[in-house]
Amino acid sequence: MAMGAGMGDGIHAGSAREGGWIAIVATAVASAADADRLAALMVAQRLAACVQVGQVVSHYRWRDALHREAEWRLECKTAVGRADALLAALAQHHPYELPECLAWTVRVSRPYADWVERETRGPG
Repeated sequence: MAMGAGMGDGIHAGSAREGGWIAIVATAVASAADADRLAALMVAQRLAACVQVGQVVSHYRWRDALHREAEWRLECKTAVGRADALLAALAQHHPYELPECLAWTVRVSRPYADWVERETRGPG
């Protein structure tokens, strides 16, 4: 499908101007228990409004060896202004020696962006 045709048309239409921006921060861990622990902690600390957890298979090279491992991926929704704090907290509490922590911004509906902003507002 060519750029600008089909499903992507709505991004450039009036609905995009009515929307807002949030950040998505993703990481992966080796166990469901670690995923649940990190997800609960990020929401409890108001660093993420929502964390979705799902199982994935990762292929990677580590210390000169090829690996294929089952992992649990966390996709954290946060306010753009809270992304750095979320990244820092994930790095601090992550069980991996070298955790993958990715962040990007996405356009969402204004009501959803407002909800994410409210839920990730720091104390005070």
